[in-house]
Amino acid sequence: MKKLFIPILCFWALQGYSQTQTFQIKTEILKWPDGKKAAISMTYDDGTLNQFKVALPIMEELGMRGTFYINTGEIPGEKNEAKFIGRSPEIILAETEYFPTSQANIFERAGLIRFLDMPNAVSFHDRSGAAYEQGRKTEAYRILDEGFAQARAMGVNRLTPPKIIDGPMLGWEELRKFAGNGHEFGVHTISHPRLAVLDEENLIYELEKCAEDIERELGKKYLFSAECPFGTENERVMEYALEMFPATRNRMPEPYMEEFNRSSSFDPTKDFGKEYIQWQRGPLSKTSPELMKSWVDDILTRDDTWLVLVFHGIEGIGWEAIPEERIRTYFEYIASKSQDIWVGTFAEVTKYMRQRMASRVDMEVSSESIKVNLTTELDPYWYDQALTLKTYIPFGWEKIFVVQDGQESQLKFQEDTSGKFVQYTYLPNKGPLILKSI
Repeated sequence: MKKLFIPILCFWALQGYSQTQTFQIKTEILKWPDGKKAAISMTYDDGTLNQFKVALPIMEELGMRGTFYINTGEIPGEKNEAKFIGRSPEIILAETEYFPTSQANIFERAGLIRFLDMPNAVSFHDRSGAAYEQGRKTEAYRILDEGFAQARAMGVNRLTPPKIIDGPMLGWEELRKFAGNGHEFGVHTISHPRLAVLDEENLIYELEKCAEDIERELGKKYLFSAECPFGTENERVMEYALEMFPATRNRMPEPYMEEFNRSSSFDPTKDFGKEYIQWQRGPLSKTSPELMKSWVDDILTRDDTWLVLVFHGIEGIGWEAIPEERIRTYFEYIASKSQDIWVGTFAEVTKYMRQRMASRVDMEVSSESIKVNLTTELDPYWYDQALTLKTYIPFGWEKIFVVQDGQESQLKFQEDTSGKFVQYTYLPNKGPLILKSI
């Protein structure tokens, strides 16, 4: 693990003291910005209408920013439509009558069935994919065989892009406006498939073409994080996704972080021996306000926890839609804890943690100044989050100014059991910063 502070012992002969006094001068990179106790990210899946018409305005009213993982295939003006890539559908359909589904052909068949122009086509795909991921492969094969039997009986001979979003979707012009207000957007595929049961070509197409649309319409910086649908942690899918994007909400394989996904239980009193905890919770339509508030209360009992909230439907639109009144009350409760909780987008929190763990602090100390230099080898294109530093200083200093890039401002002294200190923000690799005694 990288060292997060550099202690330097200095001896100071201070006026008014008969003997030399010893002080420890050190700089720490704080775990969270401004010394807060915890972090929360509000994330949304799918990009349904009321996420933007209802939830987003409440967040903006409270000074919060969210992360929206969007399916691009149904956005008006999209360029990349969902499609099946592979052998002739007619040949595959004919084969299903004589050859049962097995490991040898499940990816091809699961990829095709969701495009068949018949009722429940997407449901057959989703149910078989869920069974496959859960290790119930025989059931997954049976579900697909049932679906293709229905297709043959109906004489299906046409493919159509699957519709998976409830109601209308906003266009790119409105999404650009929200991005300009500081909200994060990320990849959620074109059409929300079970990626674990797609073959390589179809899996990559869903991720790459969604990313292509987002980059063209919003910019490359919105390709920092992705969420593969259904919260999958399938190893094959994760291998592709983590190669394509700097971060995924599905999995963050950081050695210094313990992850708890939406189906996991988390004991806030336990010491996990890691620098950070990521705890995902997915509020549903029947999740009680008391339970939702308890998640916030739990993270405030520690100093290492990042609560990642996963929302879907809002106010009648989308899967497991949560009423507007409950959303407002919950967000106001989180805002009431703003002294101790940092609400940041998924990208912002990820960047802060990674930069903190990968940055080096060097100091040069004299009787009248401390020169601090913060450096990291992380890619500056992606990693642009300012960090909060805390420097302990000699008790004899009465006023202190921070000087960087020719700008000078006074800092406020604070004190704890370790001594007298100042806090300030610093973007790595921007050159040295001077703390100057006056």
